[in-house]
This record gives sequence, C-alpha cells and structure tokens, in this order.
Amino acid sequence: MNEITLHKGKDKAAWQLHPWIFSGAIKRVNGSPENGAVVSVFNAESEFIAYGVYNANSRVAVRLLEWNPDIAIDELWWRDRLRRAVHLRKHLLTEENDTVRLVFAEADFLPGLIVDKYADYLSIQVHSSGLEKVKSVIVDELVGLVAPMGIYERSDLKSREHEGLADANGLLYGELPPEFVRVVENGIQYQINIVEGQKSGFYCDQRENRWLTAQYSRDKRVLDCFCYSGGFTLNAIRHGASAVVSVDSSALAVETLRKNIETNGFDASNHTAIQSDVNKYLRQLGEEGQRFDVIILDPPKYAPSRSTLEKASRAYKDLNRRGLMLLESGGLLATFSCSGAMDIDTFKQVIAWAALDAGKEIQFIRQFTQPEDHPIRASFPEGEYLKGLLVRVV
Repeated sequence: MNEITLHKGKDKAAWQLHPWIFSGAIKRVNGSPENGAVVSVFNAESEFIAYGVYNANSRVAVRLLEWNPDIAIDELWWRDRLRRAVHLRKHLLTEENDTVRLVFAEADFLPGLIVDKYADYLSIQVHSSGLEKVKSVIVDELVGLVAPMGIYERSDLKSREHEGLADANGLLYGELPPEFVRVVENGIQYQINIVEGQKSGFYCDQRENRWLTAQYSRDKRVLDCFCYSGGFTLNAIRHGASAVVSVDSSALAVETLRKNIETNGFDASNHTAIQSDVNKYLRQLGEEGQRFDVIILDPPKYAPSRSTLEKASRAYKDLNRRGLMLLESGGLLATFSCSGAMDIDTFKQVIAWAALDAGKEIQFIRQFTQPEDHPIRASFPEGEYLKGLLVRVV
C-alpha cells in the first residue's frame, strides 16, 4: 500500500472526518502511487488516519474515503457506498417527482461523483481520478440498482483539468437519451435535454424552492431571470400568476421553456419568453418604468472560488440592485447564489448593500437552501453551496 505522511499539525481536519488533504499538508509520499490510486494516510507520528485516493496533479492531493483501517477500499466498498446513497433517496421518487440526485459526491463518501436521475435515464459527472478508475464498477452497480434505459456521461468540467483528466462525454450504458426526455417535478412535466443542456440538463436542486416561491405568485406579475428550462416560471403559472416574463441568454433554454409550457397545456397568453442578457434586460425594464410583484434571480455561479468572491459580490450586488428597483412596496425578490464561496451571511450583506443603492428598505422573510438529495455532510460544510433569500420591499 502506498503511504502518505502529513506534516506535523496538518492532521486536525482529517481526524475530524474532513475528506480533503491539500498538497501543502503532505510531508512525504512513500511508494509511487499513480493518480487515482488508493493510499493510506498517516500523521507525523505515524498514526493511521484514513484511506483515500491520491492525485499528484490536484491541489486536493488526497480525497479521504474510509477512516476504519480494517475496511478495505475494494470493489465491494464502492458498490456498498453507492447502494447506500441510492437507498437514501428512494422515498423521493414518486408520481409527482421522477427526477432526483442519487449521488452527491463528498456528501455520500464518493468524492468526485454526481449522479442525477431523469425519469428513465441517468446523467453522471466524474470529477476525480479516483472515481475515473472505478467508473465501470459505478456504472455496473447503477444498472443493477436503478435499471435505467440509459446512462449518459457529462464530464466536461474544469475540475477534471485540475485532476489531469480530459473531458469525457458520451453514452456509458443502454440507449442514447432522446433529444428531449420528459420528467416530472412537483407534478409539472418538463422536456429536458440531457445531452446538450447545461451540465446534466436540469437543476433539481431548486425543486423545493421553485414550489415555495410559487406560493407567493397567485394573481401576481412575475419576472423569472436566468429561467433556463422554466422551473420557476412553470411553478408560478401553475399556481395562478397573472403574468410571467421569463428571461435567459440561451436560445436552447427559451426553446425548451416554450416546449415545457406546451407540454403541460398551460395557457401561454400571459407568458412572455425573452432571449437576452439578463443585466441588459433589467436595465431596459428600468428605463421603461416597468414594475413587477415577484422577481426571481437565479444566476449561474459567480464565485467559483474564494479568490473570486470580491468580484462576484459586486456582480451579485449590481444584479440585485437592478431587480429591487423594479419592485414597489410589498414586492418580493427571490434571489439565489449557487456559489459555494458565498456564505449566507455574506449574501445577506450583499443584498443589503444592493437595497441601499436601490433606495429600498427591505426585510428578509425566508431563507432557501438545497433539498435533501443534496445533503450537507457535517464534516464537509463546503457541500453547502445553494442559498437563497426571499426579500420583501417595505
């Protein structure tokens, strides 16, 4: 077994079950482990800490897997971890919801692996060399557990570059998903594009937040920004919004949204879909003196790392300032950040600054987070990436 010895004082987080060992914490590598190989990790006093997978290319040099020295990291270990993860989500699959995240990387002790279920198809992302080595085992176990019609890989991720891995996209098992796969979430049907859509094709992490936000939409004029395939839009229409305007820069997103409205048989007469840069469109709405009752801001990740947090904070502030300026007293802003580097307290401060610049007095009336199929492991707080606020203008 290849062995990793840590510098003195660099073992505290590992003892506390945090799954990452950074390259700077390593004092010595015994043996010649290849990237993705299982290694034993010891502290400076030669005490065993855990088993993990090693990657010399990555800043996260070891991703820890198992703290019990008597449990081997073999094929059965990987299969057992996968079975546990899938079993914990089975109750979420109902007639009202057939899309769910089956595996959430470090939260499920499977660092670098994401598996999403979309009706009869699975979409997977492999971020780490350790999971790349056992990908065939993962696929085989998923086939036995879920019996999907097809498993499609969307591993075109920046993180793979850091692991020394090339992009990998393509069919791993069964049938190639059709251009549009029909799924159900909150009782609403969506036609989603798994092969060409953003990442895995649909963001099921907003399932509960879409439903919650819709409860405030009845008889209201709603603006859904960064609408993608229409999750917030469709929930608002279903719950009686008087009018909905949906905005996204992607032509595919706007096309998919229109298909989803048609698929559900919703009245499209009170809906408008706009292909535009969101900030540009918000500026235009302000110049026209437009006003809305409910505005949803669900932008892409602005802060992929802590080093970009300051710049991202300015972008979040400007975006939310423009949104708040379109709301009168009593208006609601549902605003989100999927940036792991942006914690909820910092996000609140950014929204407060945005309100000050917009000349608005606001109240925070609800906090949003990720659903239970995106759990936050106690020893890995970095897994808490999605946060949101429901803001009322007073």
